[in-house]
Order: sequence, then C-alpha cells, then structure tokens
Amino acid sequence: MTDLVELEVTALGAAGDGIAALPDRTTCFIPRGLPGDRLRVALGPRRRDGVHARLTEILSPGPDRVTPPCPHFEEGCGGCAVQHLAPAAQAIWKRDRLREALSRGGYANAAVADTVTTPPGRRRRADFAVRREPGGIALGFHRGGSAEVLDLRSCAVLDPRLATLIAPLREMLRRLPALRREGSAVVNLLDTGPDLVLRTDGPLSSTDRAALAGFAREAGLPRIAWALKDGPIEIAAQTGPATITLSGAELAPAPGAFLQASPDGEAAIIAAVLAALPAKLAGRGRIADLHAGLGTLSIPLAACGRVTAFESDAAAVTALAAAAGRAGVPVTATRRDLDRQPLTVAELAGFAAVVLDPPHAGAQEQVPLLARSAVPTVVYVSCNPAALSRDARAFAQAGWALAAATPIDQFVHSAQLEAVVAFTRHAKAARR
Repeated sequence: MTDLVELEVTALGAAGDGIAALPDRTTCFIPRGLPGDRLRVALGPRRRDGVHARLTEILSPGPDRVTPPCPHFEEGCGGCAVQHLAPAAQAIWKRDRLREALSRGGYANAAVADTVTTPPGRRRRADFAVRREPGGIALGFHRGGSAEVLDLRSCAVLDPRLATLIAPLREMLRRLPALRREGSAVVNLLDTGPDLVLRTDGPLSSTDRAALAGFAREAGLPRIAWALKDGPIEIAAQTGPATITLSGAELAPAPGAFLQASPDGEAAIIAAVLAALPAKLAGRGRIADLHAGLGTLSIPLAACGRVTAFESDAAAVTALAAAAGRAGVPVTATRRDLDRQPLTVAELAGFAAVVLDPPHAGAQEQVPLLARSAVPTVVYVSCNPAALSRDARAFAQAGWALAAATPIDQFVHSAQLEAVVAFTRHAKAARR
C-alpha cells in the first residue's frame, strides 16, 4: 500500500519540483508542487537524493499558484515544468537560480539583473517524439519522467505557425509506411517557413518520397529532410529556399541547424552580450566567438570589431562564411573542434574580448585556458547553470571579477535557464 502523507512545500528545486521535508527530515521532491502549498502526496521509493512523491491532492495552494494556460500540462506533458507558477514568481526563481549557480562557482552575493522573459507563443523550434499506436499516431512531447508520448492538440509556448502544423503532420505520418513504430520530427521555423527533419525507423520508398513532396507543397514547407534512425540526413523534398535572417544577414542553415529558441530570446542574448563588452576594444578590436554556430552572435559582434568565429560543424561554418560575405561584415569563420582542440593561451593573446556560447556540457577544456590568458573580457553565454558553476570557478580561482550577469528565460514555463555572464580582469569594466 502506498504511503500518503501531508506536507508543506518550502522551496522549488532546479527541475521545477516542489521540495518538502518528511518528518525524519528526508528531502521529498514533488512534481507540480509549489512553495506554500499544503499537499497530500503518495511517497515513492527512497533514492540517494531523497524521496520522490506523486501529488494526489492540493489541500491549500501557495500564493503563487495559478491556473496553467495549457490543458496538456495537467495531463503530464513534460515540455513544461512550471506553468502553474505565476509569471513574476517564475522570473524570480530563475534569477535566484543564476545567483545560486554563480555562488557555487565562487562568486557569492553576485549582482544579478532581473530576468528577461520572452513571451509564450514565440518558440520557433520543436523536437516532437512520434509513435505509431493502435489508435493512430501520437505526436508531441514525452510525459514527465516517462517514455510515453503525450499526443498534442495544441501548445502554449510554440509559435502558432508551428502549433498549426501538428495536426496535418500527424495525419501525414499516419499514412507514411516508413514510420513503422517510432521516430521524431524536428521543426525549425525559418523566414521561408517550417523546416522539417524527419527520422523514421523504416526506409523511405519512392511512394513515401512522393508523399513527403506533396505534404511540403500543401503545408508550405520549404524543405523536408529525412534520416533512418540516427543515420545521415538527406533532403527528401524541397519546394524552395530554406533561409533565415540573423541580425540583417541572410543564412541558409543546414536541416536541423541550431537556432536560439525564440527571436525574442536571441535579441535578449545579443543585447546582453554587446552591453558586456568594453566601450573601446584594445588589441585592434579583435573578438573571438567560440562555439559560434550559424553566427547568431558573430554577426552583431562585427559592429564592435573584427570577429573570428570558431565552430566545429562544417555546414554551420560554410553557412556563416557565405552570409558574412554577402552582408559584407568582418567575420572570419573557422572550423575547429574546441572540445578536442581549445584555443591556447598564446592564440588567445591577440583578442580584445572572447565570447563563448558552449553546448549544454559547458566549456570544460577551454575555460581554464581563458582564465590563464591575458584577454581582458570574457562573455559567457550559458544554457546550463550546473556547467556555468563549474566553469565560473576557474575564473574565480584566477582572480577574475564578475562584471555582469543577466538571466534570460526564453524557455518560458520550463526549468531551462539561459544566462549571459561577463568576466573581467578589472573590478570595474568600461561598459557600453
């Protein structure tokens, strides 16, 4: 028999779970619980970090509990974690998480700006799970903590142009034999329309390819790419150019290329990065952009100095070089795997500033070299507070000052957090 207990939630964890204490002081994690809630929960098995429980009844709600805007949230959709938390409280929670991450990294009592929150309905990228079931196709996000696919009818965070694609995409996949049991559909919203990368567990026949071409025309998709499971991606159908404009430069990204989650979030990150740079760059104004991707930051940085963009993905380097050439901006795109071959202290010596936007795992190989370098300013764009804590410690131990820290919530209602953090060798940096 499952143990039912009544608990009061006192805090919100990094994953968006409510945190309470059991009578023996063991920590209890409660998905959908919020600070101030009085809850009845069903206790699960004990784990190393505590006990994970299931919410069975809200006895009295906390002050920041609101009605979730999306019906799928109450059904357990794992795409969002805190739709039931008031927007102002979400912003405070994310700011506090950045403050805590920096404290763990050696910067106690860091001054952190207010959270910049992007509005819902602006996400331009979706990664849908797809599964063929007896009743048809389930297309959506996984339920929280489960491999089960929750079939979406709508989505409160997606751009409406992506949300309206859900139903016709589901119907097309229902009639596609190449989808035998499961697959995925990644969609980027470009200026020219939704750009689809479809992965299936069966090969495409000529009939399948014709069906994809027809769907692309009917749904207004400029391109559909396809891969067999985790195999190489190929173009299955193309009706026109697949392009997007970033900071005034038109790019032709590869299928499934990384984009910031929303144009609003992208603009907020760019603004925070530019604000963190010194008003006048030394060293002939040379800027290194590490993990540059398509050049989301490289292109606007070119207004401040000559940019060398380093990126491991060959397609992204090609797209950025072509876009910079057409736009006439001073960006040199260089292919380099910074995890395996980070820039050395000697190579860093010629740059007046370094901007880095590493993947989720952070920049463990590059940051110690940056901390030892003579670069005056480093601006770190983080998508993972845990990795930021680890990497910040290298700067703290080398005596760098924290010049600015801005939390950016472009994954609204989720537990994800972006941040722009500036480190400087001087306690007071000249600011734009």
